[in-house]
Amino acid sequence: MSAQQNPAQRVAIGISFGNSYSSIAFTSGEGRAEVIANEDGDRQIPSILSYVSGEELHGTQAKAQLVRNPRNTVAYFRDFLGQEFKSIDPSPCHQSAHPVPQESTVAFNIRDTPEEKENTVTISEITTRHLKRLRNSASDYLGKSVNSAVITVPTNFSDAQKEALNKAAKEAGIEVLQFINEPVAAVLAYDARPDAKLADKIVVVADLGGTRSDIAVIASRGGIYTLLATHHDYEVSGFQLDQVLIDYFAKEFMKKNKSAGDPRENERALAKLKLESEAVKKALSIGTSAAFSVESLLNGIDFTATINRSRYELLAIKQIAAFTRLVAHAVEKAQLDPLDVSEIIVAGGNAHTPKVASALSAAFPETTKVIAPSTSPTAINPSELAVRGAAIQASLIQEFELEDIEQSTHPMVTVTPHLSHAVGVLCISGEESHGIFHPIVDAETPLPVRRSAIIATPKEGGDVLIKLAEGARHIKVTKPEPKPKEEKEKDEDDSDEDEDESEEEIREKTWKVGKILSEAALRGLQKGAKVEVQVNIGADLSVNAIFREVGGKGGVRGILQGQKGVNGSA
Repeated sequence: MSAQQNPAQRVAIGISFGNSYSSIAFTSGEGRAEVIANEDGDRQIPSILSYVSGEELHGTQAKAQLVRNPRNTVAYFRDFLGQEFKSIDPSPCHQSAHPVPQESTVAFNIRDTPEEKENTVTISEITTRHLKRLRNSASDYLGKSVNSAVITVPTNFSDAQKEALNKAAKEAGIEVLQFINEPVAAVLAYDARPDAKLADKIVVVADLGGTRSDIAVIASRGGIYTLLATHHDYEVSGFQLDQVLIDYFAKEFMKKNKSAGDPRENERALAKLKLESEAVKKALSIGTSAAFSVESLLNGIDFTATINRSRYELLAIKQIAAFTRLVAHAVEKAQLDPLDVSEIIVAGGNAHTPKVASALSAAFPETTKVIAPSTSPTAINPSELAVRGAAIQASLIQEFELEDIEQSTHPMVTVTPHLSHAVGVLCISGEESHGIFHPIVDAETPLPVRRSAIIATPKEGGDVLIKLAEGARHIKVTKPEPKPKEEKEKDEDDSDEDEDESEEEIREKTWKVGKILSEAALRGLQKGAKVEVQVNIGADLSVNAIFREVGGKGGVRGILQGQKGVNGSA
């Protein structure tokens, strides 16, 4: 009986299928996500296939063939899947097999058999071969045949691309239980840790990948994730970080060997430069300096050089600044202020570069926690975030019937109503005309929802009016008062930098109170009393609220029907 008919027969893993690297993971009996190393010992497996005399090489072995056998080596192909040839950007494949049109899809002309003739192999077949190798590595490690998986995909993967990936996986003997967005998988990897405290928060997942940057702004509410905005850029990527090192070492080579020429203009020399520059970049993530060494780089000349991290960061400053701008743009696209962001999870292999995380820390307020290996000792390996999240999801749903899994990912279920504004209370007593807004349910919380909170009342006690209201985040900007004339004259000789610092505006998060939903008067409260507020908001936007003094009897109930209740969105 197959796994499709009998969920008990499923052996499910998580697969992260990237343009540059792929990885596989499973969830152990203790509920921990474990990343699996392939037979070469690689946890990050290059998404590359190469063919030598009909023998198929995969991963790191295939990557080495980019120098010796580039035309029979297929690399950076993930994004071509499910696309027409006219709509792809083939530039990442300049140093490997070039994509060619094949009917309505993309293919590669490679010698993948012992014969000396080229065969046309479609992108679907290449993907199937790659997934089959990943499946075999996982099966060998686990000692049982893997037959299903949760696979990560970018947030801009189209339905046609998912369909093509599903078909390729099926051909590889893998039943796709679910596709999970890469940024959601990254957040899940952190939230599923045993010591994780589940809290409502706004998280930005900033993924600086090999061929592209992907930014996602996610609202996490009660363990449910909502994508508020995404941004993708193919001009800012790990390739650009590699390129600054390629250019640096090429110029150093030409300085030492003036008559040898430019190694970037020779295809084989450029491939060697690329591979070694990537290795140097990785070494600089761990150490403060790294050695570059290539045998016979050009015209039989060996070349060695060293570079320190400071020089590398200076060379890459424009690329890292561009990535930081992309993150800020995605936050703006979500109609949020940087102060609204609770965490930035830096993902992807290039997140190991310390300067990437420190640039984000400098661009965002101190209240925003930047999670990366260089900023947090408990950070998960950024290269493994997506696959860990996929493995956790696989363990959660692998025993479901396929029908139930499909039902759970049906748009009618996943696109639930959400609150447009936060809902909270104002406590007003005596001569006060307005109180301080206390948020209870945050904006973007999926409905239905039930929340309760304990609110401190004015110290003097007595009669208190409680208003249940909608609230919107507001950034209050305070400009410093202009200096007195005497002080201004005294500071005339100060540097421009000091002047800029003194005029820096102060930004803080406040609340603007909107529609009042209901009011309740609590009489004769004791001095320093606290009030418990329970709010229950239905999927039809109806509101049911109870207000009572902590320790007191009874309480006041307020009910609003759907049409008159809160504002929501689907």
